[in-house]
Amino acid sequence: MLCACSGEQFKFEEPPQSPESLATRDFSASCLSSRTGDWDLKFEDSQVDEVESTLREALSLNYEEARALLGRLEYQRGNFDAALQVFQGIDIKSLTPRMVKAITEKTREEKPRPKGDSTALPSGVMSMHSVSLLLEAILLKAKSLEELGRYIESAKECRIILDTVESALPNGMPECIGEDCKLQEMFHRALELLPTLWIKGGYLDEAINAYRRVLVKPWNLDPNKLAAIQKELAGTLLYGGVEASLPLKFHVFGPRTPKNNVEEAILLLLILMRKVAMQEINWDPEIMNHLTYALSITRQFELLAEHVERILPGIYSRAERWYFLALCYNAAGQNEAALNLLTKVCGSSEVNHKPHFHSFLFLAKLCSEDTKYARDGIKFARIMMNMASEQSKHFNPEAHKFLGICYGNVARASVSDSERTLFQKESLNSLRVSSLSRRHDPEVMFNISLENAVQRNLDVAFYSAMAYSNMVADGSGRGWKLLTLILSAEKRLTDAETIVDFALDEVDRMDQLDFLRLKAVLKIAQEQPKQAIETYRILLALIQARDEHQLQTKNFDQSKDLELEEQINSFQNLSFVGSGRT
Repeated sequence: MLCACSGEQFKFEEPPQSPESLATRDFSASCLSSRTGDWDLKFEDSQVDEVESTLREALSLNYEEARALLGRLEYQRGNFDAALQVFQGIDIKSLTPRMVKAITEKTREEKPRPKGDSTALPSGVMSMHSVSLLLEAILLKAKSLEELGRYIESAKECRIILDTVESALPNGMPECIGEDCKLQEMFHRALELLPTLWIKGGYLDEAINAYRRVLVKPWNLDPNKLAAIQKELAGTLLYGGVEASLPLKFHVFGPRTPKNNVEEAILLLLILMRKVAMQEINWDPEIMNHLTYALSITRQFELLAEHVERILPGIYSRAERWYFLALCYNAAGQNEAALNLLTKVCGSSEVNHKPHFHSFLFLAKLCSEDTKYARDGIKFARIMMNMASEQSKHFNPEAHKFLGICYGNVARASVSDSERTLFQKESLNSLRVSSLSRRHDPEVMFNISLENAVQRNLDVAFYSAMAYSNMVADGSGRGWKLLTLILSAEKRLTDAETIVDFALDEVDRMDQLDFLRLKAVLKIAQEQPKQAIETYRILLALIQARDEHQLQTKNFDQSKDLELEEQINSFQNLSFVGSGRT
């Protein structure tokens, strides 16, 4: 009988123009050329039957195998309609029990059969060559349907392969199965194809479950292919827009089973990062991109920084690594750590390298947010403006903004009146230059209002504060606070209290503390001590509630970090998730 598992037969990703597989050579060697007519024409039923009969006679094949070979020939020639017509003549439903039995008999022995061993199978059991040929026929039928745009039907055909093999191998694919047949290769191709078909058909929940199906059992997948599937599943979970909860059959990790899409994606990505660190797979920037997004939306910036630090040298330059880490630490509220890293990027250790422009910009921004680094911010903002090229000159307004803020902070810390006046003047000049290009930037408008308020230009400060409030869609706590201070400086205490009452209804609970302080001060200024005392009582109650909430949040975050680490270890300990084996 024709060896249906020869290596050449299964290379069908790109249908060759002139198929030269073993089957086609045997076919052309027979006396079929006079019977088949023109292969480029679509077969009629009578022609299919005639060629099929000749194949069976010439190659001693049964009905199904003859159709499988004939369908493959049509697929290789790009005649997908004709191939589909031929494959539909195979009654896979009735053959499935025999195929399952054949695979089960093949794997019954604990030790793999030596190559070349022709020990006879029990009578009535289909040969593995026939099983592989029929699985190939199902897969080619699915690919033909895919080529014709019938993705749902294609996915259902592809799923037949998975159901058949999984019924025979409920515990996964033993290593010996791939030694003398192509069953494993066909199954792996079906595993990779099925999620893609569901995605093309618009069924993302089915695609996610198809990806999960690959990962819950050991199927002898190549580590790089397994990593690619894990990455694709993580991407689909993050960006698919479908909340696909884990079915009960996938709850293989007990209480540490992921509770939602994002949690599952993070675990998969952390496993992939560990594989990269152990050099089990090659570096893939998409993994880091997905992980950055997932940890950012869950605000786990310190965990992200840990994994950036674990990236092997050579992936990022030193400047890029430090800049990335500075972004993580700044987002986590650790501005001192971020400043230290950025100072390294902009310091003497990198003087022989190309300046990292974004690090200078970020460093100037951080310095503008802390009064004690204001003088350093002035220096870095000026350096940034001096090195701006044609490609980056659009950042100059940003540099002027940070320069103006830093000048203002230095002015407020200055002891000398002359120095303070000079810095205040430079601050307003820099902010006005920035506003020429960024007149709709609310940050610029806010700082112009603040500097004018400090310099007692209250009319300009008021109109700038109002302009800022109009630019910010839902208002801003600090904008209302500044407006309140300006109105109180103008002795418009009733108007200031109205702004405070409005802000208390709009801002979140944490910002309410500052407005309650302001309200209490306004009550005292209006000689209403009883109302001021009552306001302070409310303020103290909120402060106590805040402290209790922060303590609970801290304990919860610590428990979540511990649980996440346990989940990662649980996933990693299941070796088929990590490497494809039990």
